[in-house]
Amino acid sequence: MQRYFLNEKAFQDQTVMITGDDFHHIARVMRMEPGERILTVKGNGLIAVTEISEITNDTVIGNILEWKNEEKELPIQVTIASGLPKGDKLEYIVQKGTELGALKFIPFIAARSVVKWDHKKVGKKLERLQKISKEAAEQSHRTVVPIVTEPMTVDQLIGVASEYDHTLIAFEEEAKRGETSVLAAVLKDITAGQSILFVFGPEGGISEKEIEKLTSSGFVACGLGPRILRTETAPLYALSAVSYHVELLR
Repeated sequence: MQRYFLNEKAFQDQTVMITGDDFHHIARVMRMEPGERILTVKGNGLIAVTEISEITNDTVIGNILEWKNEEKELPIQVTIASGLPKGDKLEYIVQKGTELGALKFIPFIAARSVVKWDHKKVGKKLERLQKISKEAAEQSHRTVVPIVTEPMTVDQLIGVASEYDHTLIAFEEEAKRGETSVLAAVLKDITAGQSILFVFGPEGGISEKEIEKLTSSGFVACGLGPRILRTETAPLYALSAVSYHVELLR
């Protein structure tokens, strides 16, 4: 069944009212008809098996048949702070990172970021990224839609670090030196409900000055295996490692 994340106002007792892009997808793209069933997800992660009862010119009306409580989320909360990359790489990171279980994405204004976001266009860029996150969450049968925040500087990342149980930096120099223990140790000891803030650099990597700032504030630099990964690959490697340790091994 197709899955749609809806706001609280869409749910009225045992009735669901679907409008906007989701209406268009159901009525125009999927060409569904009354009697067909879909999954509608509330903001709290509860899922309703919903049967379409009527399709008007701008609204899909459905009746809730039953509520389901699925366990699809990582047992720990992972936030990806990704140095602003070129082109559509950040869209790729958000899409694939959502499929792999990330809970939040922070665009990171790094010293070596070639891309500079125009302040006037930040809203539209975030709206686009949030839409990608929502669609990826629906496709991968998540129960929550990851959040894409406003861009942050290194000082702002340090300012939110206290909200996390673990703060890590993917640093290629550590990989070159053969460091392999930090990430494995963190994932071995982490417990359900804890959180990780994982910082990744842009194409040019994280600068030495940024590393010094972050590590002096409690962040720990780690390698991601012996190979040097692209900026769009590194977050996906980390999320895959997290999933393997906290879901498959346990």
